[in-house]
Amino acid sequence: MAKVKVKQEEALSIKFSHQMAPGDQRTFDLYFYLPTEMGIGSHTLDEEEYYHSGILGRRSYYSKGLHLPLVQSRFISLNKRTLEEFRLYLNLFAYQFAVAIETDGKELRQKSDASEFYLALDELCDVVIQLLKKFRRNEPSDPKWKSYFEHADNYLSWFCEQQLLKTLAYSPRSSDFSEVKEKVLNLCRSENHYREMVCKYNSMQTQLDANRISNKMLLLRRLIQQGVVLKEELKPLGVGLKKFVTGLATGLVMLVVSALIIKAQGFFNGLTLTLLLTLAVIYGFREIFKEDFRNAMWRFIQRGRPRWSRILRDTTTQAIVAKQLVWLEFMRSQDIPDTVSEIMKQRHSQNKVDSTVLHYRIATKVANKPFEAGYSQIQEQVNFSLVPFARHLERGKAKIYKESDGNISNESVERRYQVNLVAVLRDGKQQPEYARFKVTMNRSSIVEITESKLPDNIQPFTLESESSLNEDTQVVDHHQVEP
Repeated sequence: MAKVKVKQEEALSIKFSHQMAPGDQRTFDLYFYLPTEMGIGSHTLDEEEYYHSGILGRRSYYSKGLHLPLVQSRFISLNKRTLEEFRLYLNLFAYQFAVAIETDGKELRQKSDASEFYLALDELCDVVIQLLKKFRRNEPSDPKWKSYFEHADNYLSWFCEQQLLKTLAYSPRSSDFSEVKEKVLNLCRSENHYREMVCKYNSMQTQLDANRISNKMLLLRRLIQQGVVLKEELKPLGVGLKKFVTGLATGLVMLVVSALIIKAQGFFNGLTLTLLLTLAVIYGFREIFKEDFRNAMWRFIQRGRPRWSRILRDTTTQAIVAKQLVWLEFMRSQDIPDTVSEIMKQRHSQNKVDSTVLHYRIATKVANKPFEAGYSQIQEQVNFSLVPFARHLERGKAKIYKESDGNISNESVERRYQVNLVAVLRDGKQQPEYARFKVTMNRSSIVEITESKLPDNIQPFTLESESSLNEDTQVVDHHQVEP
């Protein structure tokens, strides 16, 4: 059964991720039920603008911990591999390492309890030390291969240091965990010394300029993504149809305007001031209603059609890995599938408020041929930012008053909104599977995300928590590197 991972990414964003194998055909739908009181609709939120600014996707080859390169004993026989194979395995490990520590760091920074935070930070520090040692133990001696290794080593050292320092900057204040804090700082100092003094990866000018070091690491990040992250070619659909609709709308409006002009000329004798004023009014109304008429026609014709197509290519071979179609639109209630409506009817009566439905769909067809060596799946991660929604929300102004021993105190309360989210997953010709979430949010953050129970006659899909660095480390421990 298909697995989907759901988690809160940032203060105001939700991330969905799933994996697909060669030959898979999958459709993934999301229905955002936005309460009308939020003031979000087609008149306040442009779907195309939100797609480009609020929806961030990343598609890459995916490999579980058993495929972690450079920690498998068979990888020691470097002379049995080509340079391209070495680079692919190296990039896979470096990319997974970077994504894993970034994920764990984000989760750790959301912890507010000091003891829980520093315990998890101590474990994260141990994992980073362990994986960096295992990675460096397999440094190649061939100069052609060593340059690729040094690029990855330089980036991972810097990125681990930055993530740990950033996590410490958001740490809860406590004097009881000074040993853990000092341990993390020593690791960061050690990695800095390793890069700059031992290996001399970066020049003194680069070290002293934050802009230069940041841009260099961004370049190294792109290098380790080579062969792992898929190249995306996005193309808007219906461009020619939109031009046709624009021409047709303009023609129909001009037909009405021309008829009015001819009638006005017949009503007024000669070129008079009254005729000129009448023509000015006619042309004024043409400009007012032309855009509205064109937009109405375009929405009617475009309804239910995909908005974009995407081709995913392997960055090394340029072979097509998958093709996708993407929908994003505000839906009318009569267009919502019956099963989705049935799920939403199960809400408590107090939660049944009028809503505007924003529908997102992505249909993927993966090429039916094996991926590059070492890869068995591709992973898609889609991050939905709720910041454009939060801009329309009201700030909390109410206060709650309390009495204690004759003294009256008050406490300001925030205004919260609940967004219902229905996810639908369909693999090939199989029956669709469903899940429903309640997203409680305010202007500044997502308060909580909870999964709701579905009606008994509707099949749910399996949810899975986001994998982390610790998960991969447990696999590494069972595949020790040969001395």
